[in-house]
Amino acid sequence: MEFQPNRVDVVGAGLAGCEAAFALAEMGFDVQLFEMRPIKMTEAHQTDQCAELVCSNSLKSKKPVSGPGILKAEMNRIGSLILRSAEAAAVPGGEALAVDRQKFSTLVTQAIEAHPRIQKISREVSTPNPEVLTLIATGPLTSDSLSQWIAKSTGDQDLYFYDAIAPIVDTASIDMENAFIANRYDKGGEQAYINCPLSLEEYTAFIDALVSAQIVPAKNFEKEIFFQGCQPIEAIAATGRESLRFGPMKPVGLTNPKTGRWAHAVVQLRPENLSRTAYNMVGFQTRMKYGDQARVLKLIPALRNAEFIRMGSIHRNTYVCGPRVLNSDLAMKANPQVFLAGQITGVEGYLESAACGLLAAQFIAAKLRSQTHRPPPSTTGLGALLKHITLSNAKHYQPANIHFGLFEPTEFEGLGKMKKDGLREEIARQARLNFENWWNADAI
Repeated sequence: MEFQPNRVDVVGAGLAGCEAAFALAEMGFDVQLFEMRPIKMTEAHQTDQCAELVCSNSLKSKKPVSGPGILKAEMNRIGSLILRSAEAAAVPGGEALAVDRQKFSTLVTQAIEAHPRIQKISREVSTPNPEVLTLIATGPLTSDSLSQWIAKSTGDQDLYFYDAIAPIVDTASIDMENAFIANRYDKGGEQAYINCPLSLEEYTAFIDALVSAQIVPAKNFEKEIFFQGCQPIEAIAATGRESLRFGPMKPVGLTNPKTGRWAHAVVQLRPENLSRTAYNMVGFQTRMKYGDQARVLKLIPALRNAEFIRMGSIHRNTYVCGPRVLNSDLAMKANPQVFLAGQITGVEGYLESAACGLLAAQFIAAKLRSQTHRPPPSTTGLGALLKHITLSNAKHYQPANIHFGLFEPTEFEGLGKMKKDGLREEIARQARLNFENWWNADAI
């Protein structure tokens, strides 16, 4: 079927959709960007702004020798709207790129609405327009009607897992007599985190209350499949009483200046905005009912009088089995005129979603220009992410963040028997060179 040669429909104004829409518009294509909010809201969004962050406010590590650092460098090289906006809305976050979420979404929204080639339309899309190349970037909260179309198109019925949101605390309500400010091992420049220590007795009481708390039950027609990186704290605690001390409550590297020692356990709070009037409970996603949630969290000494600006919550995430459903250009095998990007492909995280949107934009542009499709090599951050999405074992496919585990050392030159740190530094160095070679060669 012929499709319009200079127009693209993008469905979903989240990070992937906005990144793709802006990139395509910058390349000279006319874009219709569809967003159902505010006409129809999701279980988690609160505004009609583009790129609203509903979970953490962190876009991961800024360290060059890290999976996120490698990916950020490549995205910036392409011209990422999301990263440019994130840097402009940054708040102190140690080694992480954390943002003032309201300022961030405002900046993205302004850039989208000001672009002369982008028309933003408030409307729910249930089925793609067959006459236009379409990018579906509706993220983890895809509407029921569009989810049904995707399921019908893919023959896949299990297209979801659960994700949980961490609470946000009013800064003025934090008991600083029972907290201290520090970054782990004092890394990352400005001290950004408020740390809430617990003794053995306090931790024991917290765990007792947590494992007996009432939780929001799953709907009877949905299966509970939690992504490992976003497990609620009660799910982690259910695997063992000490599990949280090796996860979001790990005390290592956090010396309490009042005692000169590490505590038995520590809860970290990260700034939510530039003014630091609110802090996010790092890694404390939860599905506890609101009443029990407040009761249990206030057992943390520094939060005994806490006022929660936002309670934790749980929502369904939707994604496809990428290796079974998608071609290497992110087009659907069953509907090659429809592309997918963002969390719906099985990437996990804001950064990865935006990166996926950038990739999809390049691939769509290549198709509209009748150019040969040449994906980035798997020895780059973008290529490693794409390889996971499209070439993983379909039987065991799970959502993934960008991390060194996605890179295959045998694909790099001269790694030999390098140890961990040296190995990662060399992978990062070669990834930068490989990306430049691919990008400068106009590979797409």
